Amino acid sequence: MPQIHLNDQVFNTAQRRAADAGYSSVDEYVADVVTHDANGERSESFDHAFTPERLAELERISAEIKAGGKTHSIAEVQEHFEQKRKAWVANHAT
Repeated sequence: MPQIHLNDQVFNTAQRRAADAGYSSVDEYVADVVTHDANGERSESFDHAFTPERLAELERISAEIKAGGKTHSIAEVQEHFEQKRKAWVANHAT
């Protein structure tokens, strides 16, 4: 079977991304990324990254947030950042 060689920095990045996406190994992750890229799917869809493990983790995080109390609406978040923007502009006006 052919093998590829990655420098340490690239391998470490691939290892983190593989773990984050729920792949069992760097080999599995790299093969999947290359396969999707070769099929023209790389920039069009990220569905392949939503493994059952990743979906379970997202569900767990969502449940923790809901159980934790205060959440913020989109309008509240937009207002918060609008106030931050105004303050920044006021402090950096030329």
